[in-house]
Amino acid sequence: MGGLKDALKDAPQVLIKVNFISTKTYDTGATTDPLVVEALIRKAREFTDKVFVVESDASMTNADKACKATGMLQVCEDNKVRFINLRHEKERVTLEVPEHEALHSITVPKIVTESAIVDAAKLKTHSETGVTLGLKNMFGLLPDKVKFKYHMRNISKVVVDINSVLRPRVTVIDGFYALEGPGPVHGDPVQMDLIIAGRDVVAVDATACRVMGIDPMEIYHIRRASEKGLGEISEDKIEVLGSSVGEVMRRFRRS
Repeated sequence: MGGLKDALKDAPQVLIKVNFISTKTYDTGATTDPLVVEALIRKAREFTDKVFVVESDASMTNADKACKATGMLQVCEDNKVRFINLRHEKERVTLEVPEHEALHSITVPKIVTESAIVDAAKLKTHSETGVTLGLKNMFGLLPDKVKFKYHMRNISKVVVDINSVLRPRVTVIDGFYALEGPGPVHGDPVQMDLIIAGRDVVAVDATACRVMGIDPMEIYHIRRASEKGLGEISEDKIEVLGSSVGEVMRRFRRS
């Protein structure tokens, strides 16, 4: 899996969507490693000068504070890249969701729809959705502070709806330090020294599940995304380059 050059070669601007579910640092397994993002910034700069790192506030977390606490702000400043808290973006657009699962439409900052999205996710288990990888990381593109209302609508179905209308150009899952246990904040860090990346977010997530010893067919949002034609879930149809899944697989403890 791969192809960052082909994914970004015609991109007018790039949004690197990180995971700031808390102010915990990358080595806890909860948030995206700044070094991974720095590498993505430098690669994206080969194709466009307009590169941004983005996240939105969560119900319990201020993204601006998390950016500073995790060391991501320093990386942004060192590389002269702006961090955008999507909650504060005023210009927004509404996207209709065809054959929706939970939401007829979603409203997101206009910059999201005008950019190539690099999905810089984390390798983690999740108490509600089973795992939180590339597909689930896209949930953070919703600019609302209070996201509990989406959980009430069935968060797994909401994740499918978001990915039906917003597709990352490339997904990079940071597994240098992963997280097992209840997740997505609480649990134990697992040092995997691993990156899983590709252009098909469903295939990337399915492969990441197998690395964690989890059948992706058990994860509703991954299975349903595949059924809706958003990507490939079948192991036989996913080409894995580099280390094989068997070489790096570790059975993760779940909630």
